[in-house]
Amino acid sequence: MNHPIISEKLHISSIVIHRGEEPILGNEKGVCNVFFSGCNLQCIYCQNYQISNRCNEIGLLNSDDAIEKIISILIQGVNTVGFVSPSHHISEMLFLIHKINNRGFNPVWIYNSNGFDSVKTLKKLDGIINIYLPDFKYATNALAEKLSGVKKYTDVALKTIKEMYFQKGNPIMLDASNCGTSGLIIRHLVLPGMVENSINVLEIIADSFSTNISISLMAQYSPIPRVETHPFLSRTVAPDEYQQVLNAFNRLGFSKGWIQSLDRNEFFNPDFSRENPFENQHH
Repeated sequence: MNHPIISEKLHISSIVIHRGEEPILGNEKGVCNVFFSGCNLQCIYCQNYQISNRCNEIGLLNSDDAIEKIISILIQGVNTVGFVSPSHHISEMLFLIHKINNRGFNPVWIYNSNGFDSVKTLKKLDGIINIYLPDFKYATNALAEKLSGVKKYTDVALKTIKEMYFQKGNPIMLDASNCGTSGLIIRHLVLPGMVENSINVLEIIADSFSTNISISLMAQYSPIPRVETHPFLSRTVAPDEYQQVLNAFNRLGFSKGWIQSLDRNEFFNPDFSRENPFENQHH
């Protein structure tokens, strides 16, 4: 099946090996992450604000160059490709998958979105995407509109994850090297001053889906310049805040997933002006 694109330029800001938060995604070899520019959310605290802001012009890459860059990473032994913020560039994502497969490569494809996706689109991705990695950010539509500038986020995210869950179910499939090959992982970033939101998100997941779902409970929030005067987003997450969320995680019966250490003072937000935006990060 062909997936033509209108332009030779793709809306891609960075293609880089990234060793992220969930160890089974790529293991020690990491993931070839393809960062699309722009975003269908406009979170005021976004760590990728350099490329996610709709007003920025960062992120046009020749399609042939993008294909060759991905292949150059795959031949290094990386066998997982993650598409970051792909929701608004589906045709470009499918074009890349088609071209890479036609070159004889068959990596694990990860769909890493903010959860604000079209169910109609997700149905078309069934059998193409191997691992869904959505965020579930907010327990209420009102908070989503306040912090991310969209209406009905919670309603949409529930429908999004329901479709992903229908396609993948609970178990994450692993290969012989313990690397994920298929499944669903829900990410949730704990925000400072927003413990109630995080607990409510976990309760919604438990009630709507299953406590057997894999959850990546992230504590890595780091404020960007835009929120340096914000009443609560101007700081990192306090240990007692994260502990309260962990307590709820355990109380609700979740047992699969990942948590993060809070002694991450060395954590830096990515810098997309660099060839490798994550070169100064330590995990």
